Amino acid sequence: MLSIAGFLGGRHAQAFPSFGSERTGAPVVAYCRMDDHEIRLREPVMEPDAIIIQDPTLLNQVDVFSGLKKDGYILINTTRTFQELGLGEFVRDFQRDHLLTVGATELSIKYVGRPVPNVPLLGAFAAATGLITLDAVQAAISQKFKGAVAQGNQDAAREAYEIVKQHTAKREAYHA
Repeated sequence: MLSIAGFLGGRHAQAFPSFGSERTGAPVVAYCRMDDHEIRLREPVMEPDAIIIQDPTLLNQVDVFSGLKKDGYILINTTRTFQELGLGEFVRDFQRDHLLTVGATELSIKYVGRPVPNVPLLGAFAAATGLITLDAVQAAISQKFKGAVAQGNQDAAREAYEIVKQHTAKREAYHA
């Protein structure tokens, strides 16, 4: 849905997952590229500008940060801080406003009734990066879901967006 939101926002976008030969339930890596120009590459993203981690238990199992640029964004689905996750030293050189944790699972349970954190993470990503808009996220949700499920996902995305925007505003006020 990230690539759909990018496309609906007027950008060129491509997305593709990478599966291993593992059984169902194994970690999946998904890539998304967005650009203002046509995208001709058709290979995995080796130096991402942003990483979205839906399952924080992967932090100790897989090198989820491989290739991440030092000015990149890290968005993790958790209510814990980077320090509490044991990542304090690792993220020390990253820009503070590029490091975000959001309780996306809790938001999806609140609004959709199921632990599906991807849509709230999209709302948070939109607020953090500005690469996609909340309107584009809402439109992508409307394409994928209908009725109460669409509304619940839109509400979850909106709240995640607002949480990140409020958090960012507090940081800016603190640094002003």
